[in-house]
Amino acid sequence: MMRILLVNKYFYRKGGAETYFFALAEGLKALGHEVAFFSMKHPNNEPSYWSKYFVSEKDYVGDISAFKKVQEASTLIYSFEAKRKFEALLEEFKPDIIHMNNVHRQLTLSILDAPYLKKHHVPVVYTAHDYILLCPAYTMVNGRGEVCDACLDKHFMHAVKNVCVKGSRAKSALATMEAEFLKFHHAYSKIDLIIAPSQFMKSKLDEGGFASKTVAMQNFLTDSQIAMGSRMANTHKFDDAQAGARPYVLFFGRLSQEKGILTLVKAFLQAAGLGRYADSDADAGHEGFLPDTWDLHIVGDGPEREAIERLVASAGPQAVSRIRLLGYRTGEDLQREVGNARFTVLSSEWRENMPYSGLESLAAQTPIIGARIGGIPELVEEGRTGFTFESGNAADLRDVLMRAVGVRQSEYQHMQHACLEYVRKRCLQMDYVKQLDTQYTGLIKDGE
Repeated sequence: MMRILLVNKYFYRKGGAETYFFALAEGLKALGHEVAFFSMKHPNNEPSYWSKYFVSEKDYVGDISAFKKVQEASTLIYSFEAKRKFEALLEEFKPDIIHMNNVHRQLTLSILDAPYLKKHHVPVVYTAHDYILLCPAYTMVNGRGEVCDACLDKHFMHAVKNVCVKGSRAKSALATMEAEFLKFHHAYSKIDLIIAPSQFMKSKLDEGGFASKTVAMQNFLTDSQIAMGSRMANTHKFDDAQAGARPYVLFFGRLSQEKGILTLVKAFLQAAGLGRYADSDADAGHEGFLPDTWDLHIVGDGPEREAIERLVASAGPQAVSRIRLLGYRTGEDLQREVGNARFTVLSSEWRENMPYSGLESLAAQTPIIGARIGGIPELVEEGRTGFTFESGNAADLRDVLMRAVGVRQSEYQHMQHACLEYVRKRCLQMDYVKQLDTQYTGLIKDGE
């Protein structure tokens, strides 16, 4: 049995990193390990004995005064409070290994300066949920919305020049200061192993100078997530269509620019011959349009919602009836939508790591139409678990939508089986945790 300290700035289910964090704790406990937690205080937090050590809530983007923002930002790079409380937790728990997740800004890497770590040489593991080790903006997308490798040279001033952080030169400067400080403080040298949730993420980390520390371990689903997917899977979609149900492709996620949602809507309008695309069949270079029984469902909310609504409205009443914005959904309601979709679409225009939305789609036996960017192609076995298209290319996505619509029932059934097989072979929680256990054991032995 090992004593494992899991670290993440949020201790409630906020996003993919937290999904992973809590599932990891569950899996490690199932193997018999003792698990403790270090995080930030928040009203939505799960209960924990270890919350007495959690740091004060930090909010750099919420509804707070300008003075408060400056005050809070002073701890963005280095938090003495976090270092002090982390040391106290270490003294009580005495971990064999530390596994960090998202820690920048709210917790900071100051925790790795805790005297206990230097004295006892506790190995540190870090799961890279985003590109913060390589890019001050986390995303490797510059201020113009372009995929960007500029900061791989470790000259982080590129982020200021290109205004990469939320369109703000001040925020970009602050993020650059953080990155430069961590570089000169050699903060990342205190991490022994970096887990990349996709092969693509590993390749970028290796390119950025971390090759000696990285291992690719694809994100996993919990047993309950897989069970939910199985329960919501629809293996009679073609029969439903014959009975009058309207088949649809589905996007679910944040309605934001980097998710490529407007590209998807434009591609669907083109494929369906709606609005200004209605008379462009010959010009578009493809034969025919989507059957008028096919719809696009969009689940989620975000800053691009109004732009989507305007675009759809401009295409006419038929477009409004066939492109359905369903708002935010969760739990069984969301999974039912995923399970009934003919295909889900990952239309991202940034380098997604290993999106849980893709894993959840495969678990529900719904093939994926995925952009060839980041880790998304690792989810899509062409013609088996889905189809791929060039990221940001509406015409290519239109053509793939046409191809997807043309899939026959027998072929689709094979695709559903391939989705299920993919999950069983590559996404099981206990397989992942056992592999991680081996990594932990190796690090502890190396440190003895």
